[in-house]
Formats: sequence, C-alpha cells, structure tokens
Amino acid sequence: MIITKTPYRLSLFGGGTDYPAWFEKNPSKIISAAMANYCWVHVKELPPFFDHTVRVTYSKTEHKSDASQIEHPAIRACLQHMGLQKGISIGHDGDLPARSGIGSSSAFTVGLLHALYAYQGRMISKENLAKEAIHVEQNVIGENVGIQDQIMASYGGIRVIDMGPGNNWTSNSIVLSDSYMKELESHIMLGFSGVSRHSETQSKKKVDNIKNGNTDNYLKQMMQLTDEAHNSIMKCESMDILGELFNKGWHIKRNLADGISEDWIDNIYNKACQYGAYGGKLMGAGGGGFFMFLVPPEKQNYLKEKLSEIKVWVPFKFDTQGSQIVLYS
Repeated sequence: MIITKTPYRLSLFGGGTDYPAWFEKNPSKIISAAMANYCWVHVKELPPFFDHTVRVTYSKTEHKSDASQIEHPAIRACLQHMGLQKGISIGHDGDLPARSGIGSSSAFTVGLLHALYAYQGRMISKENLAKEAIHVEQNVIGENVGIQDQIMASYGGIRVIDMGPGNNWTSNSIVLSDSYMKELESHIMLGFSGVSRHSETQSKKKVDNIKNGNTDNYLKQMMQLTDEAHNSIMKCESMDILGELFNKGWHIKRNLADGISEDWIDNIYNKACQYGAYGGKLMGAGGGGFFMFLVPPEKQNYLKEKLSEIKVWVPFKFDTQGSQIVLYS
C-alpha cells in the first residue's frame, strides 16, 4: 500500500494572476503558503477476486471494470495519464472540506499522482509533480484552473511563484526567521463560512473577464500589491502593515468576477475588522469557503465571540514539506 499526504494551500497575495490567460501576456507573481492540513490518498493493488477491477472511494464508492468508466474526473484523468487501467484500489480522505477555497482539488491531484508514481516504483521530483498535475487539470480534464495550487501542494512552505509566457514558472522559497514565521503563524485565523461552492464556475467567470479585458486594471493593481507584499514580508514588517496589504488585496479581488463576494460575506469581513482583525480575505475563487484573518493573538478569543457567523475555526500552522509518501509497503 502507498499513502501520501499533501498540504492544502493558503493563497496570500496575487490570486487571480496565475491563470495562463493572464500571465502569458503579463508576467506575474504569486505569494502563497502551504497549510499543515492535508489531503490523504492511498493506493494499493486490487486482488483479482471481484467482479470489478477498479475500486475508488471518496465521498462515494465506485466499482468499475475499467478506469475509463470512473466518474470522478481527476481519478479517471490521473489513471489515464499514468497508463493504469485495472487492478487498482484508490481511497481519499481530507482534513478539511472540499470546495472551500484551499486548493483541495489540486492537492488531491498532486497526492494521487505522487502515490501512483510510487505504486509503479518510480520517483518524481517536486517540480515535475507540479507540472504533471497542472497538465492533468488543464489539458486532460480541461478545467479553468491556475497554477499556484499544484505548485504549493507539491513543494510546501511559503513561496513566491513567478509566471510568464509559455506556461513557464519558477518557484522559490521565502526564507524567514523562525521568530517572524511564528509571529505570522500566531496571527493567522482560519474560519469556515459553512458554505461550499464549485470553484469552476467562478474560475470561468474570471478567465472570461481576463480574455475580454474587463479586469486588466484590477489585475495590474494586484500585481503591484504583490510586489509590495513581497518586500514587506522580506523586511519582516509588522503584522498591522501586512494586514493592511491583505485588506487592499481583498478589495481588489472582489472586482475580479461577479459572485466573489456577497452581502453576507462582506458582513463577516467587516465585522472581523471591527473586532480586531488587521485585514484578511476570502480564500479561493470566492462565494464561500474559508476566511483568513490576520489578528493579534490577544484579540482572537474576543473576535470568535463576536463573529458568531463562523461556526468552525481551524488552528493554523505552516507545512514546510509539501506532498510526502508516508507509507510504502
């Protein structure tokens, strides 16, 4: 059996500029971090004792005679990409809910590809793992996805991703002192809105707006803000300064497509800032999922009391390893 654990991601700055429709013409950068909350995938051989030759288990269980019949698009695409059709069992579990703005779909694709390589007795580098996950999602499945989620799931850590023509990218670790890492970590609060949504709908709106030139001004503002944030983080500037940059980023992001924010989302965000948050954002494509707020530790319990709309708060820690094989037997 092979088991992989693959981190979800916390997009910090530059979200929306990682779609090829944008960065092919406008070289861009994103700052993102990996979370110590994981997608778990297990892969093992399926013995020839059943009337099915492929078994996959996620929120449902599928028994199929051939991989091409699998309903789950990412599993079907990954098996096709790896040339595997029969005699395999695949299972999935996650620490956090899917469709909540934390890159769970790409974490699953990365984790599954990593497990399938190990199943075939092969090694794969983090760079190639990210590249193959991007290829599977964009070209095999045909989804409107950016590229930061796959990269962060593969590498982990806090990283700056530079993107340019030819779907080219480089990913470099942002090296910070232990004390600043701990300070940043202690200020981050993750709260689940209770609303899940399919990011594909919002992503398509964003890509259509990019192609039509409707959001050029906002994305250029986002690029400038990302440069400011990169400089701020490298200088280890105070959390209130970083929080204000998050606040600016959120107000830019709201304009990238209809439905990213709604009245109830604005209400939660504004209340959080009223009760102690320096700033924050709604994770992922928008419309629901997780909020991230930057809050002084001494004000966090007070904010939780006042922000009754958030039912679940998730303790935050950075992941530094990226996708890992945790069992090979």
